[in-house]
Amino acid sequence: MKVAKITYFFSPFLFDFLCTIILLSSNPVLSIRFPDRIPEVPKDASNQPLQTAVFALGSFWRSEASFGCLNGIVRTTVGYAGGSKANPEYRNLGDHAECVQVEYDPRVIGFRQLLEAFWASHDSRQVFGQGPDVGNQYRSIIFTNGTKDSRLAAVSKEREQSKSKSSIVTTQVQQLEAFYPAEPEHQKFELKRNPFLLQLMGNLPEEELERSTLATKLNGYAAELCPSRTQRRIDAKINDIIKKGWPILRDV
Repeated sequence: MKVAKITYFFSPFLFDFLCTIILLSSNPVLSIRFPDRIPEVPKDASNQPLQTAVFALGSFWRSEASFGCLNGIVRTTVGYAGGSKANPEYRNLGDHAECVQVEYDPRVIGFRQLLEAFWASHDSRQVFGQGPDVGNQYRSIIFTNGTKDSRLAAVSKEREQSKSKSSIVTTQVQQLEAFYPAEPEHQKFELKRNPFLLQLMGNLPEEELERSTLATKLNGYAAELCPSRTQRRIDAKINDIIKKGWPILRDV
């Protein structure tokens, strides 16, 4: 059974989920037991001196998924930054931009690699928007936490501009003043559109889902933004779980 490679007017993962249910109901030999809840076993945080980075690159639903499959990313959180309004909300952002906060292990991935992913994941030459999403909240920003990050961001912006002189890179480089996490319904948005994957994970409660490393990666997978090799590996793991009939997905 191939997972999520066909495009329909609705989510391809929902299509696969419905196909799976139909297959299982028509063949009593095949049976998947969905647990009510299987909490993710956290990794030893003492061995992970994590660092954070914040980027704005359009709609934060897709932005979060863009970073999810990178090796070394521990978790992602969508939110708001870059403005002056205190305690912004989705329907009342003020002058903030939609952002994604990335927590990463610097022994595996560095800020330079995150910058490369940032440039590759959006059109930095589009003014105040990305694709059909146009507005101040969708502007392109690299937020920095110190002098070193600021220098790396400035150099990377110059390099990006040098690729073409016919248009201007609109990306701003700003010192991060505050990051405000968005409402729960916006976290892991792409993953939440696929109830089958949520079932395979064991129906984690919202607070665990938001901080789950597995959910972070599957959010990128659900949006089909993982590298093709990673997508195929996760496909194979899910298919194996379906064949065995025991849907505990702990790691990918």
